[in-house]
Amino acid sequence: MADPPARLLVVDDNKVNRLLLARSLDLQGHRSALAENGRVALEMLRREAFDLLLLDIEMPELNGFEVLEQLKADRQLRDIPVIVTSSVEGVANVVRCIELGAEDYLAKPVNPVLLKARIGASLEKKRLRDQQKELVRRFATSEVAQDLAESGFALGGRRVHGSVMFSDIRGFTALVESQPPEETIELLNTYYTLMFDAITGHGGVVNQMIGDGLMAIFGAPLQLDDPCGAAVRAAQEMIDMIGLYNAERAAEGKAAIAIGIGIATGEMVAGYTGTQTRATYTCIGDTVNLAARLEAHTKVALRAILIDDATRAALGEAAAVEALGAVPFRGKAALVEVFAVGDSRLP
Repeated sequence: MADPPARLLVVDDNKVNRLLLARSLDLQGHRSALAENGRVALEMLRREAFDLLLLDIEMPELNGFEVLEQLKADRQLRDIPVIVTSSVEGVANVVRCIELGAEDYLAKPVNPVLLKARIGASLEKKRLRDQQKELVRRFATSEVAQDLAESGFALGGRRVHGSVMFSDIRGFTALVESQPPEETIELLNTYYTLMFDAITGHGGVVNQMIGDGLMAIFGAPLQLDDPCGAAVRAAQEMIDMIGLYNAERAAEGKAAIAIGIGIATGEMVAGYTGTQTRATYTCIGDTVNLAARLEAHTKVALRAILIDDATRAALGEAAAVEALGAVPFRGKAALVEVFAVGDSRLP
C-alpha cells in the first residue's frame, strides 16, 4: 500500500518561486500550501498539520532564521522537518540554519532531482520519529511521554514530594487456579482498564504492573497541587468500580473479586532507572516501601484502603478515616500509625 501524499508548506516572498516550487512538488505527488512570509507560515503551522516545511531565508516581517528560532522553541512544532531553500550564500548561514534545526540547506536555483531526494529523506526521518512517538505513547503514560518530550531521557532521578499507591487483587492465586488462563487474561485486562481510568483520571501515573498488582505515583513526573487527596479519591473510585464490576461478574455466575490499596506520602526520588537501551520511570525511597507495606497489611486489617499518618494529615480532619493504631512493619524501626479510609472492608 502506497504512503499517502505528504503535505508541504512552501514559504517564500517571491510569488514566482512559490508557484514553481509548488508545481514541482505537486508533480512529485505531494500536496502543497503557500505562505508569503515567515509570520504567515507560523500562523498556518499552528493552525494546520504539515509534514515538511520548505523555507526561504530573506523575507519581510519574519525571515527564515527567525522562523527557525520560533520553531525550535515551540514543543508542538519543533519536530517538523525544515529544508531551507535560499540564495543567501556563505558557510556561516548554512551552519546557522542547521544549528537552528533545519534538516538541509539547498541553494537556489534548486535542482529538482536533488530536492526530490532530500524531501524523501526528510519525510522518512519524520515517519520514523512519528513511529517512535507513538511507541512512547503506547508503552508509557501521557505524563511520562510529556516529560520525555520536554526534558529528554537521562538515567537518574530528582527528589519529589508526592503520594505512592500500591494495589492488588486479594486471593488472586486461588482465582487463577480455578479458571482457564483465557479468563484470567480477560479479568486482568478488564481490571487494569478500570484501575487505569480511576488513577489517571485523578492525575496519577501507573508505572508498574506485576501480575495482579500495580504501583502508581501521584505528583511525578508532573506536579499535583494535592497528591494525597488525588490518590485517596482515585482509591475510592477504584473500590467503587470493582463493586460495579462484581455486579457484572455475579450476573455471569462468576466469583466477586476484592482489591487492597495502600497509600503513603512523603519525599522520594523519581526518575528513569535501567540502562541506556532499556529503562522505566519509577520512584524509590522509604515512602514507596511504606505504601507497599500498607497494601500488604490490608490482608491483616481487612480494610480495603489503608493510608499512613502523612497522608491522613494532608487530607485534613474532615476526611472520613479511622485510626487503626500503631503497626510494626518490616524494615521500619518505629511503629507506623495506620488509618483506614471509609468503611470499605475486605471479605
